[in-house]
Amino acid sequence: MKIYSLRPIPALEGKVKQFLEDNYVSIGYPGIGDLEGTDRHEIETRLADGGFAEREREAAEIDLFVNGVQDGDYVLLENGDTVMLGDVGDYFYVESSDTSEDGTCHRRGVTWLRRIPRSELNDLVQGTLDAPGQLKLFAYPSQLAQLDRWLAPQLDKPSDGDLPQVDRETIAEALAVLKAALRSDNPDRRERAAVAILRYAKSD
Repeated sequence: MKIYSLRPIPALEGKVKQFLEDNYVSIGYPGIGDLEGTDRHEIETRLADGGFAEREREAAEIDLFVNGVQDGDYVLLENGDTVMLGDVGDYFYVESSDTSEDGTCHRRGVTWLRRIPRSELNDLVQGTLDAPGQLKLFAYPSQLAQLDRWLAPQLDKPSDGDLPQVDRETIAEALAVLKAALRSDNPDRRERAAVAILRYAKSD
């Protein structure tokens, strides 16, 4: 399990509320097509064809988002003076959002877990949040992030202000995804799905 910090590019800074409400994050970069199965060289070629200026740096971050981040890793997303902690899912492409007006076509689903006051995060995590770039890996053993206190099961239900409100239809869809994950070939994914379902059942 790895931990990443995501700072949206300027064009997507206004999308943070949407990320939280719709349970995903995006790295932006419309106009380069579906990146499923691409490598860094192919990404850099597409950036060149699309007229992007800093292709080497941009390709490295996009490749990290598409191929480096793994299902079950954690993402930290700043939202004002708080930081949202989420469990990241697989990469997927949304063609209808592949426009300059939207730009959120390259996505990863996220299960948002906790809202953490930024001031309560330790210096190593805050250093990662402050580092230049859009997507950054926490470059230390994950234990040093000291996120356990927010990842441990909560005995009480969070207050209404802790997490974005989710409608019943979205909850039903999420449960269907978790039930499908119970049949995954990946034992870690099955275990995470089982834990998530049990936590939901306990809090409902």
